[in-house]
Amino acid sequence: MDIQLALRLPRDAASVPVIRRLMDAALAVLGADTHSRTDIQLMLTEACTNVIKHARESDEYTVQVDIVDERCVIKVLDTGGGFDPGRTDGTPPAPTSENGRGLLIMKALADDVRFTVQQDHGAIVRLEKCLRFAEDTPGHLLAG
Repeated sequence: MDIQLALRLPRDAASVPVIRRLMDAALAVLGADTHSRTDIQLMLTEACTNVIKHARESDEYTVQVDIVDERCVIKVLDTGGGFDPGRTDGTPPAPTSENGRGLLIMKALADDVRFTVQQDHGAIVRLEKCLRFAEDTPGHLLAG
């Protein structure tokens, strides 16, 4: 199985629930387990929200999804000024902090997270998650 989805979205908060629900619906049709789907929804929400908050120079962003057998790879691309994922000093945010948890959440939930900064051309956040399908679901039957 090799499924590819790509969406170009406006850099607007209203786009986040749209992509989150589309992704969840696609994974539900394939029969992905609830735990994997929930993790992906949260990771995707954090990555897209970061674009909306921080990619000020861009009017839109792209979400690319590749589902290959039992692996889901999500790339969130923006065309803003980029960012430095290592810029924090490693200290976790205070328990009462309203900001600063997105990268930590993505790293905690994904099986692999990669950040690519394209100086003056934006950033790419790549999230990878292994999927689990119940027997006799389309995802299980289509996975090699």
